[in-house]
Amino acid sequence: MSDILITIALVIVVIVIGYYLAKRMAVLLANAVLGLILLFLINFFHIMSWLGRGDLGYSIPTLLISAIGGVPGVAILMLLSIFGITV
Repeated sequence: MSDILITIALVIVVIVIGYYLAKRMAVLLANAVLGLILLFLINFFHIMSWLGRGDLGYSIPTLLISAIGGVPGVAILMLLSIFGITV
């Protein structure tokens, strides 16, 4: 009888942890997609040229920072570009 209760408790714990991770991954995935879309829009509308700088471009480091960092990552890339630091 106790084996069944332990098994049920473990299954419940696994389901709760899985739900938490899935919920967290959905937020991270949405942030990454928004970051890449924002990077595309900034380059498409040449927003950095309004500030006197060139476009951010689509290099591997820029795409990785945008995908991993999301919207804050793109903001950091913009600030670095404004201060003259290229990635």
